[in-house]
Amino acid sequence: MTGRWTVEQVWGRPAIAELRDRLATAPGPHEMLTVLEDELMRRLCETAGLGLVRHTSGVIAAARGAVAIGDLSAAAGVSSTHLAGRFKELIGVTPKRLARTYRFAATVFAINLAGPIDWGDLAGGAGYFDQAHFGHEFRAFTGLTPTRYVEVRRRFLREHPGHALDSWPLPAD
Repeated sequence: MTGRWTVEQVWGRPAIAELRDRLATAPGPHEMLTVLEDELMRRLCETAGLGLVRHTSGVIAAARGAVAIGDLSAAAGVSSTHLAGRFKELIGVTPKRLARTYRFAATVFAINLAGPIDWGDLAGGAGYFDQAHFGHEFRAFTGLTPTRYVEVRRRFLREHPGHALDSWPLPAD
């Protein structure tokens, strides 16, 4: 199979036949959308672990990634393995990867390109253990050292003043 699935393959032929019948008997487009929305919401509510993932990802987002995943799983009353499995199944990444992404994004948004940058303060403020850990994460996400990243961004801003991406924190070349 190529990675593209039909709705029949996911939900099963009988379920789709029943949904088609309900859609065909709906009086109009608005009612058809309501039938489809109800079906999608019903299926979403039946998804095992969705509430756990939704709550935990909300905590990660609120903490901007600066949270211990072990603490999250303990607070939820599940093992770290169970939590990671639900995350991988439902959103495609582990909670640790999600937290790393939030933390890195918050850090990059905190960089002020207009002046000198105290990398130690920036790394510490974002919850990185030390500058080496911060540098490793930075390279893992961007392929650049923090210093090189700033050089690229500053060069971009000089060469493309007023560009739509000039307020974006990511490299543009």
